[in-house]
Amino acid sequence: MKILLDTHIFLWFISGDNKLPIDICSAVRDPDNEVYLSVVSVWECIIKYQLGKLPLPESPEIYLPKQRKLHQISSLDLDESAVAQLIKLPSLHNDPFDRILICQALENNLTIATVDAAVRTYSVSTI
Repeated sequence: MKILLDTHIFLWFISGDNKLPIDICSAVRDPDNEVYLSVVSVWECIIKYQLGKLPLPESPEIYLPKQRKLHQISSLDLDESAVAQLIKLPSLHNDPFDRILICQALENNLTIATVDAAVRTYSVSTI
């Protein structure tokens, strides 16, 4: 399975947060799965860090890539073809970061790991 981590899932995973569902944790750890973190999630984390809403042990431009590599999670770039998927999305959710993650999942045939009910309302594969 090819899995795209929602931002909160990545943060829970790297911090060992008990809010992370066991099935998602197992899927991320499964060596048969390809696991991705979008650059969009990094962007979201940096914004929240700058606003004082996301405390991290190090500056995000250092901490996030370090954790991604430590956990063998690949980076997923944002490209024009993924952004073009926006035109197909119904207006079910106004979070621009989530909407772009949905577009990336659709464009790259990825399953989104999330607990966000709003993301699950879209026609995209989720765990």
